[in-house]
Order: sequence, then structure tokens, then C-alpha cells
Amino acid sequence: MWPEFPIEFLAVGTPVSLQSSNRRARDEWKAIVLAAAEAEVGGDSWAFDTQRLSVTMFYFPQAEMQGDVDNIAKLTIDALAPRIYLDDSLVDRVLVQRFYPEHPATFDSPTEKLLEALGSNEPVLFVKIDEVQLEEVNT
Repeated sequence: MWPEFPIEFLAVGTPVSLQSSNRRARDEWKAIVLAAAEAEVGGDSWAFDTQRLSVTMFYFPQAEMQGDVDNIAKLTIDALAPRIYLDDSLVDRVLVQRFYPEHPATFDSPTEKLLEALGSNEPVLFVKIDEVQLEEVNT
């Protein structure tokens, strides 16, 4: 059975950069992301194979983040293949943003999962996978 969009989950912990020289830390982060995604969608055997996707990541650190926010995206996206999607080439849009505790985030209509991330006392990465929404881009 295919899950309904959007798929939302929380990866608790500090994201690790693909550029990290610590392979063990990279592997552990990928395992955290995959386990969180699988807990949300269940254990049925499926993976998106043609569906064009967007991935939104909101990182809520508990202190100043070391490194650049864009460095957490690749490893997190890679962690979901081939279980959630067969290949990360299906991802057409990525949005990544961090929010610090001293600058509380406000959202017009937060989902339950996003509210859970906002209320966390630990560093947490909110991840939403959705169908890609093609919008007009004015240049």
C-alpha cells in the first residue's frame, strides 16, 4: 500500500554532513533518518519509482549550528533511497532551513509533526516528502 502525501517524520539528533570524514557518524545519521521514515510509513514493501518529489527539511538545533545548512541535505536525501524512493534523482525540489531557539519560528498552519519538532528539547530535523508542485517562477 502506498502512503499518502505528504510524508512527514522527525529525525532526532544533529544532522551529519556528507563531507564529514567520520564514516561511522555519516552511517549513523543515515540510519536515524531511514528508521524515522520507516516508522512513519510502515513496513510494507514499496518505493516511489516514477513520482516526482519535493523534500522539505527544517532543522531545529538547540544551539548554534556548526557548518552550513546546505551540507545536511544530501546525506539526508541519500538515506531514503532505495527504501522510500528508488533513486534520489526523483527529487526535483529541496527546501532546507534552520531555526534557532532564540528566534522562534512561527507557521500559519503547522502539522502535528511540525508542532512536535517545534516543541522538542533535542536537536531535530523535520522532513516532509511530497509530490512536487510546479509553480511559476518569475525572473
